[in-house]
Amino acid sequence: MSISEENITRIHLNDKELILIGTAHVSRQSAEQVKEVIEYERPDSVCVELDQQRYESIKEGNSWRETDIFKIIKDKKATLLLMNLAISSFQKRMAKQLGIQAGQEMIQGIESADEIGAELVLADRNIQITFARIWGNLGMGGRAKLLTQVMLSIFSNEKISEEELEKLKTQDMLNSILQDFSDNFPRLKKPLIDERDQYLSQKIKDAPGKKVVAVLGAAHVPGIKEEIHKEHDLKKLNQRPPKSKAPKIIGWTIPVIILAIIAYTFYTNPAAGTQQTISWILWNGSFSALGAAIALGHPLAVLTAFVAAPITSLNPLLAAGWFAGIVQAYFKRPNVRDFETLAEDVTSVKGFWNNKVTRILLIVVLANLGSSLGTMIGGADVLRVFFENL
Repeated sequence: MSISEENITRIHLNDKELILIGTAHVSRQSAEQVKEVIEYERPDSVCVELDQQRYESIKEGNSWRETDIFKIIKDKKATLLLMNLAISSFQKRMAKQLGIQAGQEMIQGIESADEIGAELVLADRNIQITFARIWGNLGMGGRAKLLTQVMLSIFSNEKISEEELEKLKTQDMLNSILQDFSDNFPRLKKPLIDERDQYLSQKIKDAPGKKVVAVLGAAHVPGIKEEIHKEHDLKKLNQRPPKSKAPKIIGWTIPVIILAIIAYTFYTNPAAGTQQTISWILWNGSFSALGAAIALGHPLAVLTAFVAAPITSLNPLLAAGWFAGIVQAYFKRPNVRDFETLAEDVTSVKGFWNNKVTRILLIVVLANLGSSLGTMIGGADVLRVFFENL
């Protein structure tokens, strides 16, 4: 018996044979090839491109039921969670179109490792650390651009054939995709692709036994082929980036300047000071409330966004979206069914807005975006009135 060598890379390193299977995460053929390779090669270890959190999510499909939505908002994870869901929605839409389960090749790797008694190695870096390093590498403009792209992906209805999907695994097409990715988000490629190539290569190299099969997304194979011959410090790659002091300084400086300008204007011209105050409240409150309304928030959540935004915009430790999201969660608290159908609901725009979980996340994010926009416009108007009355 022999197996197809397509999408397979063999590396001999010291006394080890490392067999890399480059897969497309929603490909039926990829899952079949994983099963075939593991059964034929009977490796000592099987590495899968999963971390502990994603592995548990696969093994315990109902873990969403235990999610505390209030804690997510309190821990400031609403934006990251919404991004994670939006990014995965495209993959799930393709999987649904092709009639297969997203990540089936990873599930197959887990099952096949168990069937032959091979050691299972979770070779990927913790997803929260990867997100933290992505977020830390982007400036304010980059974060806004990334968030906009992710939000727009919710509205994408792109369809792709399984034949086209398999083409994504060819070297030329892959390099083209990575090049486009680097051009759009050059700072994002390093933590999302390059660092994980290093992390994955070290985990694969350290896997027990003389024969190791690694089930990987095809995008990582070229990088791993280079990085596998180097030594990498996993502890360093697992470090969260140090928080820059600049955003905190800017975050406090702007409110202090705005308050000082309004106070001075009140002192010299109370009518103009009143005009500035009203402008600040209306611009901040209206845009934040508009964001909550676009997310179809409860009327009291929309009102909360309007009231909170002019105040929270003057305090970097607070955000209008958090308060609006908490009010929404109080009046429209998600139930078990919302968490159970979350994976299915994120595959459509309607689902994102109808599911109580994602609606809360949308309210938090859109109300915060609205407040930020209102702060810029309101601040500019405060300055306009100030200079007019000098």
